[in-house]
Amino acid sequence: MSTPTADVSVRIAWAEDAAAIADVQIRAWAEQYADVLPPEAIPADPGPIAAAWRESLAKPADARNRVLVALERNRVVGFAITTPASDPDCDPIADGELTELTVDPADRGRGHGSRLLQAAAETLEADKFTRAVTWTITSDDRRRAFLVSAGWAADSAHRELDLDGSGETTVKQVRLHTALA
Repeated sequence: MSTPTADVSVRIAWAEDAAAIADVQIRAWAEQYADVLPPEAIPADPGPIAAAWRESLAKPADARNRVLVALERNRVVGFAITTPASDPDCDPIADGELTELTVDPADRGRGHGSRLLQAAAETLEADKFTRAVTWTITSDDRRRAFLVSAGWAADSAHRELDLDGSGETTVKQVRLHTALA
């Protein structure tokens, strides 16, 4: 007798996924940035975020901008974004970037993040990138450990983002990278 397995998958996001992606983003960011940002800096209304997602999914700025969604049955439980790397020391032809890897906090620990990360790497490879980079908050040891366990490593790049332009709301990040071929 076999045990039932979850119906899980990863696919390219559709514009119709915008509201579900926004909902996941709101829940994940509330947890991810709780110790980093003041509560008023974390979006709470999914409406404007869903509208922005709908627009970007309908008309990507670059053919190599991809959004992937992790599904459990037909429910979006996470998403990843891949794009050409934009850092000044990166080659936008050879270097791709994983700009977002987010799994709903209620759905973590079920393999969705690993599936998304693998699909993102395969998508970047299919787009002819040979290296991938991603940025992570310096204090997010869990995310960094997850990426390192998947073969990513820190390089010498780091940055501090001023999120509101005032210098009051900043976040420090470190860049990780991995070979794709």
